[in-house]
Amino acid sequence: MDRGVSTIEARISPAADGWRLDRALADAVPTLSRERLKVLISAGHVSGPAGQVRDPARKAAADMVFTVEVPKPVPAHNEAQAIDLVVPYEDDHLIVIDKPAGLVVHPAAGNLDGTLVNALLHHCRGSLSGIGGVERPGIVHRIDKDTSGLMVAAKTDRAHEGLAKQFKAHSIDRRYRAIVSGVPRVKSGTVDAPLARSPLNRKKVAIVRTGKRAVTMWREVRELRDAALVECRLETGRTHQVRVHMASIGHPLVGDPVYGRTRSSHRALLETLDFRRQALHAARLGFIHPITSTALSFESEMPADMQELYRQLRV
Repeated sequence: MDRGVSTIEARISPAADGWRLDRALADAVPTLSRERLKVLISAGHVSGPAGQVRDPARKAAADMVFTVEVPKPVPAHNEAQAIDLVVPYEDDHLIVIDKPAGLVVHPAAGNLDGTLVNALLHHCRGSLSGIGGVERPGIVHRIDKDTSGLMVAAKTDRAHEGLAKQFKAHSIDRRYRAIVSGVPRVKSGTVDAPLARSPLNRKKVAIVRTGKRAVTMWREVRELRDAALVECRLETGRTHQVRVHMASIGHPLVGDPVYGRTRSSHRALLETLDFRRQALHAARLGFIHPITSTALSFESEMPADMQELYRQLRV
């Protein structure tokens, strides 16, 4: 066998009798997604008792044994870089990261390296089985560069597919801590307003009638000096969702350079603390492990800069 190809023997379970082959093999091979297996079958990388199989829709029978050849993942285009990471949890399938503010998640124009993806390629070297045939971490959600907190990334194709389904179904428990300008007149509320790129400024997100549905449930945790600490629970996860939604009800995030305006009562303090980002932290992340079906939940304390801002603003 070519050293660039690994071989997996898969036996069809009795429960999968009569299923499509791609579905039955996905049930038997926990590290590969059904979409990945469909591609491998069509490319001639799967053999059964009668030889090579190329039809993903053919019926499988219980106890049939298939050989799946998995080409070695193609190296990622991005460079692996040794960047320190805080890792609350990691196993063979996924990794949870507590991202610091200032770290970009994915390489893009203006940030081609020094990103979380570069860091994960180094940290997970040798343990990435390949997402869609490429040796890379599976990024299923993002956090703004200047937002800190918890993220999950997949290390295998199957984990990537399972996590993506949960995010699409809005079943992930995501809660943010934010320090907002002004004291809300009510202690909790829900913002249900669709979001899309602003037609006036493509670099910004705005509430747009034809945008994607976005729902943020918020509650006040503590009243502060001309401000408040709030918890925001996301039903959906749109770009800049918390920032735009809180600004829309008159309480933009303290320090937000895009959607907020610094209050005169906060200006000197922010300068003294050199606080130059939105006061937003992804504090809680809960989901079902896509392989083991175990319920996982993680919490993260606000980073030092937000804690100091909070302390200074306490009434």
